[in-house]
Amino acid sequence: MEKWYVAAKKADFDKWAAEFGISPVLARILRNRDLTEERQIKKFLQGTLEDCYSPWLMKDMEKAVGFLIEAAERGTFIRVIGDYDVDGICSTYILIKGLKALGARVDGAIPHRIHDGYGLNDTLIEEARQDGVEMIVTCDNGIAAVSQIELAASYGMRVIVTDHHEVPFRMETDEDGTEVRREILPPALAVIDPKQEQCGYPFPGICGGVVAYKLIRALWERTGNSALEEILDELLEFAALSTVCDVMELKDENRILVKAGLNRLRNSGNQGLRALAEVNRLDMAVLNVYHLGFVIGPCLNATGRLDTARRALELLQSGTRAEAYGLARELKEMNDSRKSLTMKGVEEAERQIEAHHMTKDKVMVIYLPTVHESLAGIVAGRIRERYNHPVFILTRGEEGVKGSGRSIEGYHMYNAMTEVKQYFAKFGGHAMAAGLSMAAPSLARTVLDGDAGSEEEIIEAFRREINERCRLTEEDFTVRVHIDVPMPMDYGTEELADEMNLLEPFGVGNPKPLFAQKDLIFLSGFKMGANKNCARYTVQTPEGNRRQLVYFGNLEIFGAFLEEKYGPGSEAALYAGASRMKLSVVYQMGKNTYRGKTEVQYIMQHYC
Repeated sequence: MEKWYVAAKKADFDKWAAEFGISPVLARILRNRDLTEERQIKKFLQGTLEDCYSPWLMKDMEKAVGFLIEAAERGTFIRVIGDYDVDGICSTYILIKGLKALGARVDGAIPHRIHDGYGLNDTLIEEARQDGVEMIVTCDNGIAAVSQIELAASYGMRVIVTDHHEVPFRMETDEDGTEVRREILPPALAVIDPKQEQCGYPFPGICGGVVAYKLIRALWERTGNSALEEILDELLEFAALSTVCDVMELKDENRILVKAGLNRLRNSGNQGLRALAEVNRLDMAVLNVYHLGFVIGPCLNATGRLDTARRALELLQSGTRAEAYGLARELKEMNDSRKSLTMKGVEEAERQIEAHHMTKDKVMVIYLPTVHESLAGIVAGRIRERYNHPVFILTRGEEGVKGSGRSIEGYHMYNAMTEVKQYFAKFGGHAMAAGLSMAAPSLARTVLDGDAGSEEEIIEAFRREINERCRLTEEDFTVRVHIDVPMPMDYGTEELADEMNLLEPFGVGNPKPLFAQKDLIFLSGFKMGANKNCARYTVQTPEGNRRQLVYFGNLEIFGAFLEEKYGPGSEAALYAGASRMKLSVVYQMGKNTYRGKTEVQYIMQHYC
């Protein structure tokens, strides 16, 4: 179910258009991105790296830089410990390369998703102790690792935390009876996380890779080290890749970092990235956000899901094309296997939803014991997209039930999990996504009022309570389609299509603009692609002009909609060229080049 909304945010669009040399249509779109001041528009359209925020604005940056410079000078053995997703892999790469350039004695470790789980754990601390590690620097993890950092300290190892996840907290009651939220910070030498309450960083919505990049940049600014200066451009590439693959909002400095990083990625000298693009038949010269998020990123992620993310790190650290190409082929093969397993997991989840009427639940909790635990997050994301409900996908791991959650607008998943934390042995995340390990059955007496309980009983109790506490309403499950400008397709000129490029890169927080057109007459259509899973339609505008409208959505659902709205045989009539069906559509526009010919392209996104 969808509800269409036309943005009605006001501003002097003609003034903005004149000042920045853009059309009033583009000015309206910028206002819809919550830009209200001319300085914000200038930063959006013309921002450079000079407009990004100083790393020194982060809490404990000064401390961390001081400790790391001292460690490098003394030859302290430092170990960088990251995570097994793209952000964690890239963060690890950034810190290792940066600290080596500083002259530090450093190596890296990435936890195994199955054997270790997320972030710091006791095993990694014990291994570091055995290897003689004197200092640990975390990246993309560590903010919740209180006991692990205490263990490291007991062995004489010092720890610096760099992370971007939500800070754990507990609710306490003050003497006056007021309930207050108290952060639980790890006992590290320095804790760099822009989400800390005491951190004054102006834009906390950055990923772990950007936090790592900022730390290396601060080290360069403090030392003037020429080796650090030489690698900053390359490290920016990985900060951009992290930002896209960790689905950060492309607002404020994230947009600048990704835009600048993409420009450098297109000429990247990193053998691993070039090999990965080559095996996926990508042209590096036209690399965009889609390629990072849906081609490069999934290949890097696949190693952490089905094998070990160390292979992805090895790829990025490859010294020769031959070495990189061999690893890149392995990663692509793993990702192809992951796609097949994911599809099976999604199909099983959908069967359970239909069989058990799970759409009646506000929060879907689906137990898929045979699905590989590393795929839970992807499956959860697909189910969330289809049903627009918060979703937890739980699987049976080697050490009990594990899972991942994906949320919707208006439901802060991490905060919701904090309310029912008794069900988890371990959990973490942020507003839109989370990971967890369920409490073992032996601990279930607390949860189930004295009963030992099985895995299924604990899961059912969790499902019941998280739904009881959920404050979402039916309105929250309606897909909101936010239309930027109601604009006839006939207004979609080549000049306006070119102007859309000024808004790139597109992504979360900066989506491609949506336009709306009423009363298009669908005249004919034909299915395209090897699998006939997309289509091109000839439509007639109310002014009598004909346009080509492309659709990449679900053709079966579109066909069923036509049959219901216009009667049996309507879909067949459309593809036979014998149609006069009238529809309103929401569309995107841009330019498409095919066989050397470039033209304005209209892409249907929604219809009614």
